[in-house]
Amino acid sequence: MNDHQLRQHVLDELDFEPSVDATHIAVGVHAGVVTLTGLVSSYGERLAAECAVRRVRGVRAIAEELEIHLPSDKKIADTEIAERAVDILKWRVGVPANRIAVKVEKGVVTLTGKVDRRFQKREAEDAIHALTGVTGVINGIAVNPTVPVPEIKAKIEQALRRSAELDASRITVQADGGKVVLSGKVHAWFERGIAERAAWSAPGVTDVEDHIQVGG
Repeated sequence: MNDHQLRQHVLDELDFEPSVDATHIAVGVHAGVVTLTGLVSSYGERLAAECAVRRVRGVRAIAEELEIHLPSDKKIADTEIAERAVDILKWRVGVPANRIAVKVEKGVVTLTGKVDRRFQKREAEDAIHALTGVTGVINGIAVNPTVPVPEIKAKIEQALRRSAELDASRITVQADGGKVVLSGKVHAWFERGIAERAAWSAPGVTDVEDHIQVGG
């Protein structure tokens, strides 16, 4: 697939994604690297646009340069965003809200605290993405590793083998404490994302280095 064809596929996928208004998004492609520029109306929409591009076969990397432009009637004071953030964390199942602190400055939400599993850290961030007025999220929540290294490695490898969309034999998993390193090669960008999510989902994981190559 050449860059022209890939660009058209990316544009089609952005148009197909209901949570993205692609009207003000420009797409550039060079050697499989997709660059997104333009304006979106929320932090959640920016993430949705990036996820849509990752789903397209042939995408090797993404340079995301989208700017968030909030209409004047949607601008919300930091105090109101903070109050909503605290509430939504309390409502999120599986998130220990009492162990997470929230700070908001100019629409950017900073989360700090400690949780037991990586999915709790991600769930907290995902909850904040949905709030109107948020222009960015800094996730400083720490994960306390409580699982032995061999168990971490085994659980990730088992998850990769269960995936119908991956050839697990092409991916290598290494674990050192709570840090996991992934290497190998996959056919498409979305497969790389599946492997990375599997690693982050394992209990005790505090950091993931993804060195998986796309293509071939």
